[in-house]
Amino acid sequence: MAQPRTSADDNLDTPAGDRLAQFEEQRGRLWAIAYRIMGTVTDADDAVQETWLRWQALPDEPPVVSPRGFLTTVVSRICYDLLGSARARRETYVGPWLPEPLLTGAGAGGARLPDPQSAGGPGPEDRVTLDESVGMALLTVLERLTPAERTSFILHDVFAVPFPEIAEAVGRTPDSVRQLASRARKRVRTEAPRRTVDRAEHRRTVEAFLTAVVGGDLDALLAVLDPEVVWRSDGGGKVSAARRPVLGREKVARYARGLVTRGSELGPIRAELVDVNGATGLVFADAAGRQAGVFAFTVHDGRIIEVDAVINPDKLGHLDLFGLL
Repeated sequence: MAQPRTSADDNLDTPAGDRLAQFEEQRGRLWAIAYRIMGTVTDADDAVQETWLRWQALPDEPPVVSPRGFLTTVVSRICYDLLGSARARRETYVGPWLPEPLLTGAGAGGARLPDPQSAGGPGPEDRVTLDESVGMALLTVLERLTPAERTSFILHDVFAVPFPEIAEAVGRTPDSVRQLASRARKRVRTEAPRRTVDRAEHRRTVEAFLTAVVGGDLDALLAVLDPEVVWRSDGGGKVSAARRPVLGREKVARYARGLVTRGSELGPIRAELVDVNGATGLVFADAAGRQAGVFAFTVHDGRIIEVDAVINPDKLGHLDLFGLL
């Protein structure tokens, strides 16, 4: 038996309804592109919203042949333009600038991490994996690229966007974009830290770190840290944090123990394992709601080689850390 039509069905028969449905079909992919280019949830949200406004304002005729391609170009161009001014602001940022973290998995506050491969066919042979493309370590390396290099690399190597379409987004020729993506790829391969692809090994290493820090076991903590480990803290001048990276196993171990000691003076602190940007990390918060943060880890051969600690409250507003713990 035919189902009765509803007012919502009627709306989808209108040009406006069709346009909304076409946009919603691409929304997750558009957000994934915007986050990887911008590195912030707020900017990604703003870029997707602006893309919707431009899509909504298009005349009905002539119809857009490829909504997916058109919307990809629009959101990429918006992010490319935003990234220039964002980089200028980040140059005056207090202390290390880190991306805004995403939490995934059960109870992670609804953070979204769409799979770029789910919205299209297989990408180039050397495209990075989903976890790598959104990992804090790689996003930090991408900060060193020019806006054109970063946009070209993200669109081509992660989302398999053809060079002619990328050229429209960044205002370059396809050959120029190909060179931009190639330079970015080489730099990423050179500067991105070594990391394990074994998720179980990564989790065991982070668990060992947490146990050692909470238990005050210095020997165990030193054992889980790489001799050349790097700890970056992003407090943005809003909370107390190291304004330069902490380098080396002994210094990082002392710094981590000091954080626990100082934090416990303010009251009980809870910490939990949760996926941070595609890999096991930590979230912490105190019962009084005065301090919270997210730690992302890069692990290789059973040792931690990088810790990215985001404790700037402005970068945690999209996460319900106090409700999560």
